[in-house]
Amino acid sequence: MSRALPKYNKRRVAFIGGAAAVALSGTVIAGFALAGETPASGGTNARTLAGPGTISCPDVTGQLPAVPASAQAEVDSNLAQLDTQIQEANKRLVDTVGQGGPNFVQNAILGPLEDKRVAALNRIETAIGRAAEKPEGLEAFAACQLNADGGAGAGEAAGGEAGAGEEAGAGAGAEAGAEAGAEAGAGAEAGAGAEAGAGAGEDAGAGAGEAGNAGAGTISCPDVTGELPAIPASAQAEVDRNLGDLDTQIQEANKRLVDTVGQGGPNFVQNAILGPLEDKRVAALNRIETAIGRAAEKPEGLEAFAACQLNQ
Repeated sequence: MSRALPKYNKRRVAFIGGAAAVALSGTVIAGFALAGETPASGGTNARTLAGPGTISCPDVTGQLPAVPASAQAEVDSNLAQLDTQIQEANKRLVDTVGQGGPNFVQNAILGPLEDKRVAALNRIETAIGRAAEKPEGLEAFAACQLNADGGAGAGEAAGGEAGAGEEAGAGAGAEAGAEAGAEAGAGAEAGAGAEAGAGAGEDAGAGAGEAGNAGAGTISCPDVTGELPAIPASAQAEVDRNLGDLDTQIQEANKRLVDTVGQGGPNFVQNAILGPLEDKRVAALNRIETAIGRAAEKPEGLEAFAACQLNQ
């Protein structure tokens, strides 16, 4: 009886140690899964080192010449769009706290916002130019900046924290399982706990990639050249330059598609690649219309060829 008791206690310790290994691994997995969620008490997001901040853009109204009465409604409409674009960008800034990799804020929010503003400012120039001297250079007021609790680096910090979370999930799971197994003498159970922790980290990382840019594919856009009227000689160089810009924009978007495989959350490709590409194409197509319109009848509606699609 006196000899059986130590064996019983040893088996009991081994059993408890194995259970502890599984429990600790489960705690690590749960902690990894919840990383980045805001606590109920309103604490700082675990994956973001700073608040979202706000976006500010230059005010263009004071830079406009006298607006002809016939252009006033169109100019006012586009000025209102500039305000709406800032509001939408600030909302997206809040909605995406903790998402994305390096330069997420610049690539997915500030860049697309600048492209939209360029298009709206071009429309303002064109509207005034129909009835008076066309203002030039309003695009200089398109770029906006992030006034942040953490600055533009917030996206980079979030990306770094996300990567650290994945490594911590796998590493901590292995360490917790090994320590519990050593104390209990249950090496097999500890090994299983370590594999469970590491496997969960890998699965979570893979799932996050699939939610964003799951595969490269290619981007295709409508060819606008066949839709152009006869181009005056004085406008040919500017039209050719903007047609070249359209081709370059597609190449850059396809490169970004490859570079960001596995990144981002839902609708990443639409929000960070296809959307900004469409805005850039609208601006280039507006410039083509304006260039032709200086020496001949101005074509309208080329923006219908701005939207592109992803071919997987």
